[in-house]
Amino acid sequence: MAEMDIALKDAMTIDGAIGVALVDHTSGMALGVAGGTRDFDLNVAAAGNTDVVRAKLRAMDLLGISEQIEDVLITLETQYHLIRPLQARSGHGLFLYLSLDRARANLAMARHHLRRIESLLNV
Repeated sequence: MAEMDIALKDAMTIDGAIGVALVDHTSGMALGVAGGTRDFDLNVAAAGNTDVVRAKLRAMDLLGISEQIEDVLITLETQYHLIRPLQARSGHGLFLYLSLDRARANLAMARHHLRRIESLLNV
């Protein structure tokens, strides 16, 4: 658990980070969260974004696409939301969810930083 907490704290150092969660997409539960605000509940966001991951996996299955999802990007007027499924065997069924303030974030750097965090995370 300490490693997960360190990874989540590391993600919060990304420019513009609002909040981050490690999520189990089979249950929709957040295994760990960092950041968030009074008006931005990361546990609710984790559960809702589980549906996004499931829908994409279902669509890929229907299309016969056997590739892995690298990440999913959702752009809002004031925020970016990044979903990054963990590729390591130990992380199967998990994804990192990161919300960013669009005015302060560098999307390319955020993706790079999240990829690095994923590579170091062993859950």
